[in-house]
Formats: sequence, structure tokens, C-alpha cells
Amino acid sequence: MAKKKVSIPQYGTVIRSGIQYYRTRITDADGKQVSLYAATCEELYEKQLEARRQVEEIIFRRKHPTVAEYCEKWLLMQSAKVSSSTLKGYTQNMNNYVVKPLGDMYLSEVTADDIRLALIPVSKKSAGLYSAVNMLLKCVFYSAERNQLLDYNPCVGISAKGGKPGKKKDALTDEQARLLLETVRGLPPYVFIMIGLYAGLRREEILALQWDCVFLDAPTPYISVRRAWRTEHNKPVISTTLKTKTAQRDIPIPRCLADCLGEVKMSSISEYVIADSQGQPLSGSQFQRIWHYVVARSTKEHSYYKYVNGQRIKRTITPVLGGHQKNNPNLVYSIDFEVTPHQLRHTYITNLLYAGVDPKTVQYLAGHKNSKTTMDIYAQVKYNKPEQLLSVVNAAFAASAGS
Repeated sequence: MAKKKVSIPQYGTVIRSGIQYYRTRITDADGKQVSLYAATCEELYEKQLEARRQVEEIIFRRKHPTVAEYCEKWLLMQSAKVSSSTLKGYTQNMNNYVVKPLGDMYLSEVTADDIRLALIPVSKKSAGLYSAVNMLLKCVFYSAERNQLLDYNPCVGISAKGGKPGKKKDALTDEQARLLLETVRGLPPYVFIMIGLYAGLRREEILALQWDCVFLDAPTPYISVRRAWRTEHNKPVISTTLKTKTAQRDIPIPRCLADCLGEVKMSSISEYVIADSQGQPLSGSQFQRIWHYVVARSTKEHSYYKYVNGQRIKRTITPVLGGHQKNNPNLVYSIDFEVTPHQLRHTYITNLLYAGVDPKTVQYLAGHKNSKTTMDIYAQVKYNKPEQLLSVVNAAFAASAGS
């Protein structure tokens, strides 16, 4: 069968640097005119065909991006709105749990079943991770829908609940809080724990706190939350970008915390309330070492590795309450309950609610966006035994019982 002869257009010519070229123009993917040059009509014709193919591909890709392409674009858009640490978390979860299972698919091809299949591995992990990945998926696909890249949003109807529920951490009781403070009194984490228990600041707010935001001489001593701490490559970064707009707040502090901060300020060489030996904010690893003073005094079983004759051997220790560390007789295992840095704030908020402070006030002091967050997450009954609740019930019904 004879090959059909292609009719080569007759192009105009131009002289460039004393040499004659054939020239034509095409419209690129952005609607701009672009000139193409070649020494022969045949060569220019091939260039024109290839350029048109590339333009059509670009336009198609814009209208039909893959999941990976649109996720990259969405993350770029978020980079102008969120902190670098938040963006890092988004990127890690996006790459591991969205791009890996769905990245090669065209965005418009993804179905609800594809989303559910992608979420199966995440459902075997923590509920917090599942919620984060679910949120990312919905943000990406709702954004694509708003930009008219989808006729149907596959995330509609996908449940936000999933993953393995973590162990719920209760607020510390008054006795546990007292014991914790007695245990670390005079040790590096003491001031951090006092601020957490009696001002309810987040970890990043405590580690960014400077003395210019601690007003001890005011008629009502208070702390003003204006800065946040984060780390980049283990180095501390202090910024005025807080977790939310409502995180900026002024918190009155009780006398015990005001006295504690007053003593610390007298000997402080730093503008930071909590600082390293050079007066600088703590790095991530420095904070972990400080918190280890708490962990090391816990009765929770823990393991470590030791090299014996060049061999790495795992050792497990099960501390006994009241016992002493073998190599440090001054270290007593006195904490027989679990405690985390965030649990200090959890205890502060729970104590306010338990004391009858109205939820809107607690919302402000906690720096939450809304009181629903406060009530849903933190409003747990601190005591639940009949003898502990008797006075509360009696007080609630005293007036009606006497009528």
C-alpha cells in the first residue's frame, strides 16, 4: 500500500545572523504566540507538529492532572498559609498515604472505592493519623472540585472515623500533680511543668515564652501568649505565627506560679523563661533530655541497649515504686502513673471545667477556636467514685431539696 504523501506547507522566510530560515508561529498552552525556525520546510513542519503535540499534552494535563500532580500543586498553595513544620507533616502524610496508592491515577478517574482502598492501610494505624490523612484527601478533592477538575467528588460519604483508638490519657489528679511536682522540684523540667499545670500553655508556647510576656508586677499577674516554638533540623525557631488566631491570649496565673516565675527571673541570664546554658531557646533534643528527668523516675517498664564484648544487648528494666536506680542511688522511682507534656495542659483545662468555670471562658484561656473543642476533648469527669461526687451532687440539689 503506497504511503500517503504529506503536503508540506510553504513557510515564509527570515534572515537571522545572515542566514535564511523558514519560520512559522504557533499558540502555546498559555495563549501566547511563539515563533519556530528551521533550515528547511520539512524540518520546520516536524517542529510544528511536535510543538502542537506538546501544547495539546500540556492543556490535557492541566484539565486532567494525576493525583500526584494535583497534590504537589495543593501543597504549594498551602505553603503560603501554614508553617514549615505543618507543611512538612502534610507532605509526609500526602506522599506516604495518598500519592503512593493513588498518585499515578488521573484525578478524574478516582472513585470512592479507590479512596476506601487507599485508607485501609491507614485504618490499621492510629486514629489520629487516619483523621489527618482523611482530612488531606478531602481537602485535595474538594479543592479540585471547586476548580472544576471533577464532575464527581469521590470523597463524599467517606467516614472521618477510623484507625485504632489510642489509649485515652486522663487528666492528672490533684495527688498525682502534687507528687509530680515534688519529684522534679529543683530539676530542669520543674518550671515547664509548673507553667503547663497552672497556665495551660501548649509545649510550643512554653518553650517560646519570653520575659517580656510575663507580667509579675501587674495587680493580677498574667502571661501573654504571643510566640510559638518549633524546630527545623533540631534547631529552635521562634515565630509569632501561633497555632490559631485564638491562641493569642492573656492568661492570669495563680500565686504559686507567679512566685515560681519570680524566683526563676531573679537568676535568669536569658530573655527566655526556659533556656539552655547559653540563654538560647531549647532545641528538640534538649527538650527531650529535660523531659527524660520525668521518664527516668517513672515505674513504667523501659528498655535500653548496652554493648558487651562488642555485642549489642537489649536490657529491660521494670522499676519498683520506691526503688532506686542501680547506678544512681539518689534517683527514686516515684511516678507510678503515665504523664506527658500535653497532659499538663489537659489537666489545667479539666481543672477549670471541674471548678465550674464556664466553657466560653475556658475556651479563651485554652486558646481554642470554639468551645465545642474544649468540651469534646477535655470535659472528662475528674473523679467518678460516689464518695468523690457526693459534695457536687448535694450542692447542685441543695436549694430544691430544702423547698
